[in-house]
Amino acid sequence: MNLLSVSSVLNTILAVVLAIVILLAMITIHEFGHYTAGKILKFKINEFAIGFGPKLFRRTSKRNGEAFSVRLLPLGGFCAFEGEDADTLNPASFNNKAPWKRIIVLLSGPLMNYILAVLLIIISFFSFGQMLFKVGAVAPVADESYIGYTLQENDLILNVDGEGIYLVTDMMGALKGKHAGDEVKVKLIRGGKKITTVIKLQADCDFKNSEEVGKIWRALGVGTYEDADGISYWAVGTQNYRFGFFETIGRAFMYSFRIAGTIFTVLGELLTGHLGLSAMGGPVTTIKLTSQIASQSVQNFFEIAAYIGVNLAVFNLLPIPALDGSKVVFCLIEWIFRKPVPRKIEAVIHGVGFFLILAFAVVIDILQFV
Repeated sequence: MNLLSVSSVLNTILAVVLAIVILLAMITIHEFGHYTAGKILKFKINEFAIGFGPKLFRRTSKRNGEAFSVRLLPLGGFCAFEGEDADTLNPASFNNKAPWKRIIVLLSGPLMNYILAVLLIIISFFSFGQMLFKVGAVAPVADESYIGYTLQENDLILNVDGEGIYLVTDMMGALKGKHAGDEVKVKLIRGGKKITTVIKLQADCDFKNSEEVGKIWRALGVGTYEDADGISYWAVGTQNYRFGFFETIGRAFMYSFRIAGTIFTVLGELLTGHLGLSAMGGPVTTIKLTSQIASQSVQNFFEIAAYIGVNLAVFNLLPIPALDGSKVVFCLIEWIFRKPVPRKIEAVIHGVGFFLILAFAVVIDILQFV
């Protein structure tokens, strides 16, 4: 094995380690949210674990009996409350606490994910600036009526038809349903100055799903590059731009909202059949993509960590059995009707849900290799 091969292997290992660190940190902060809220509200906690599987380290507090453990597989973790899945006589057990207290504990996990994600975005924006879409080249116009109504090389896109642009899905939402020849207002940074101009669209914006990014650039008149193999690429990239202090804070929160919005967009497209399961990824695919992005730069490390944090926060709030959102629903039922769903039935529902989530994750990972 030559030095180049050794370097490539080491870089791959480092990238995978970075991905695992991000995922483990997000899962740990999630469980720490449950733990912190539980401590404040005086729930009995049996164990806080980082990772899952066989124990590598375990220490039990003599004062309150709480155990802290580090486990072999670094892709999970848990905060085990007393009486979480069954009724007990202990008044400090999970199911003996008031429903509103349980709801706070359940929501605290996703909330911690979201807070950490926003902090990472703020750090990234202040340290490097926000990544804005940059036009690398402009396509030839269809006819003379388009002259003066096109983007220009090196334009940074801020806003399209009143829609702030953070992700490509934002542009898709702003342009959806428009046709070739329609005019849209675009706010840009051109030559270091913010300007608003009118662009005449050069193609229809009949997007079927969020994967049809090419139609955005075609409509906006972005040109293409061609590599040595004759493969064409859209001449669009990103460039960092620093905003003022308060605008940076506001944009960090808005960016996190837009990330959350893409999750609901993708779920909607999956449910309506506009997007196939092959577009998603399970744990293996997630680690692969995360490692590729996180290893590119410190800024990308912050960006992908924040993206995963928001995803975990939103996904865990969905009313899917075994997730926090579903458990909140059961607490609300108990709170409203003054009587809980039988604990054994609830436990079975969450158990089946957990199994189906794992099976689904495996299936969508397999689809990536079929």
